[in-house]
Amino acid sequence: MRRDIDLSFFKRELEKRRAAILALADERKEAAGTVELDQSRLGRLSRMDALQQQAMARATRQRSAMELQRIESALARIRSGDYGYCAECGEEIAERRLRIDPSALICIVCAQAAEGR
Repeated sequence: MRRDIDLSFFKRELEKRRAAILALADERKEAAGTVELDQSRLGRLSRMDALQQQAMARATRQRSAMELQRIESALARIRSGDYGYCAECGEEIAERRLRIDPSALICIVCAQAAEGR
């Protein structure tokens, strides 16, 4: 378990991010609803716009679900004592990187190597 970083700070940050994502999810449910196909009620362009908005809402919901998964994983690593260590190389993840993304799973060196693949 890392003693050089304030784990309670990162836990609070992760919990705040989780709460914000869950609050937005409730607001977005309506945007992802079924699009009315009755042309007498909506014109073709309006329906196309509604379909595009629905697709964007669905994509946003998928990104939010992935972010929630990353947050839950980070909270589990805090509980197990593995938080702050790179899942690839086992080295410590820089505190500066964790402050930017508290759910970071790998260090910057491994992230850059993965991008170069």
